[in-house]
Amino acid sequence: MNMHSPPSLSGRRILLVEDESLVAALAEDLLLDAGCEVVLAMRLDEALALAADDEVELGILDVNLGTERSYPVADLLRARGTPFIFATGYGREGLNGGYQDVPVLQKPYRGADLLRSADDALRGSMSSHR
Repeated sequence: MNMHSPPSLSGRRILLVEDESLVAALAEDLLLDAGCEVVLAMRLDEALALAADDEVELGILDVNLGTERSYPVADLLRARGTPFIFATGYGREGLNGGYQDVPVLQKPYRGADLLRSADDALRGSMSSHR
């Protein structure tokens, strides 16, 4: 167990949407080490099916999935009140206009940045539901 993992991540079900297999494997390992349950999607259709799962508590979405974008997944999560963050090499400027309020994790990212972003998003959603 990683001693630097935020305790709020332990036991959380995270939807990880990432089409680069190496990045997906590294992020999945980091989240698993932090005690998360990870469901991984590498294509948009897989991501949409997994995002429909009521158990998902946070989405970490790569914006660009080959020729497709992950915005339909973001819309589904947003409609259900599930927090999510975008992971992209383009930063906030690369986002569609309707998502300027969504946290962005700049790629390439370090493990600590991924865990901190996930923790912040979960904490933000907890405080907004009180």
